[in-house]
Amino acid sequence: MADTQTVETKPDKQPKSVRVVLLALMITMMLAMLDNMIVGTAMPTIVGELGGLEHLSWVVTAYTLATAAATPIWGKLGDMYGRKATFMTSIVIFLIGSALSGMAQNMGELIGFRAVQGLGAGGLMVGVMAIIGDLIPPRERGKYQGMMAGVMALAMIGGPLVGGTITDNWGWRWSFYINLPLGIFALGLISVVLHLPKKRAKAGIDYLGVVLLTVGITAIVLVTTWGGTQYAWTSARIMELIGIGVASLIGFVFWQTKAAEPVVPLHIFRSRNFTLMSLIGFITGFVMFGATLFLPLYQQSVQGASATNSGLLLLPMLGAMLVTSMVAGRVTTNTGKYKVFPVVGSALMIVGLYLLSTMDTGTSRFMSGVFMAVVGLGMGCLMQITMLVAQNSVEMKDMGVASSSTTLFRTLGSSFGVAIMGALFNNRVQDVMSQRAGSLGSKITEKSAQLDAKSLEKLPAVAREAYQHAVSAGVHSAFLLGAIVAVGALIAAVFVKEVTLRGAGPAAPKAEQEDAAQAAVVEAV
Repeated sequence: MADTQTVETKPDKQPKSVRVVLLALMITMMLAMLDNMIVGTAMPTIVGELGGLEHLSWVVTAYTLATAAATPIWGKLGDMYGRKATFMTSIVIFLIGSALSGMAQNMGELIGFRAVQGLGAGGLMVGVMAIIGDLIPPRERGKYQGMMAGVMALAMIGGPLVGGTITDNWGWRWSFYINLPLGIFALGLISVVLHLPKKRAKAGIDYLGVVLLTVGITAIVLVTTWGGTQYAWTSARIMELIGIGVASLIGFVFWQTKAAEPVVPLHIFRSRNFTLMSLIGFITGFVMFGATLFLPLYQQSVQGASATNSGLLLLPMLGAMLVTSMVAGRVTTNTGKYKVFPVVGSALMIVGLYLLSTMDTGTSRFMSGVFMAVVGLGMGCLMQITMLVAQNSVEMKDMGVASSSTTLFRTLGSSFGVAIMGALFNNRVQDVMSQRAGSLGSKITEKSAQLDAKSLEKLPAVAREAYQHAVSAGVHSAFLLGAIVAVGALIAAVFVKEVTLRGAGPAAPKAEQEDAAQAAVVEAV
């Protein structure tokens, strides 16, 4: 308990330093979230200059694979060797990957350098969450939820706009170079003002565990990326990857019970709340990234919105998410109560996704905005609360692996969501195009079910109308699946046990804080 008390008193002793550190952490968090959105906007220009259209998906896949595989490892390294040094190392690797990606001369180099960038990115979000967990007690952490949600909303809205502006005016290479000044600024602030207790490793790194986990995660991400697109779901390649992934993860779980210093200590899953929050985080990632993928597509293809301002189309959802997150944070800080938010948030998410599934070619922008706002209200109740409760459910020494595991589940959820909802969307679009436009419809969507604005304008009126109906049908299927999956989050939320948050507010006696911390550590399964 001594370590917990030391960390919890820091914010009171150095409030200004903590605020400066939080600024640096928010900049780093924005770097991690902005990257894919900026690069996504620049991809057509990149392909036009470097060629290699057939390898286009690997620019994103290499980054995602490296990020997912590195996430739990960064968390463990932070617990073993100290969070400050580990976090700064991940920023440096991310910046090196960004600089190299900007200098890439062909698609092969870009894919390799994106993997380097992804290795660093795996430690960015984990580092931010774990350091906040070290600096600020859970009870007080709610105050900063609005800040984190604001950064998330700004990244999602501003990413496409910034990416388009940079690409048009400075060239696509600056989509990567823009990370350097921001990252160096954050690095300088962190090196000067972040002060955390130094740690020394008590054991070596679990290399076998790292290999098994990396192979398992890589196989899963490749299945969700390639399944239904590059390879049929029942193809030999997909079956092989599923077999490798399952075998590696089973081997990983078995080895973690034997390893002296496991990458992911399985005892953290003995906490009911931690396990439930990991599940809710997975489902939230599944739903959220599917929504951010299909909503702009629907509004551009069916409602005729401009592709340039695609980020602004998500404003109702992201604005509602920001407001709710701020309210949830304040209420949690003032009362110490949090169970109501996962329950209400999951219910709102189910209702919002169902409403989105009812959209058709006649739905107005106003109504779709209302539906998005309902989803945003639900996500605002869930996004930061899941991490807060997960961190509160483990001992301080496991803060890093708790943060990285929760982040990993959300990352895997987003990968599954984009892949499964995307496959369902694509199949539905192709079916409806065949029904409404015959062989012409099949030809139009045989390469991709997602047409850009220029391609859509070139279509004959009959084919364009058929495509609008097809996108509406695809969106219906994708969001209906999302609503069904979200029911799992509601069931999990009902079983969350409300354990008093550590750091029971400024007015609470010290003994009360110690009791709360002990209660969280020894929480019953």
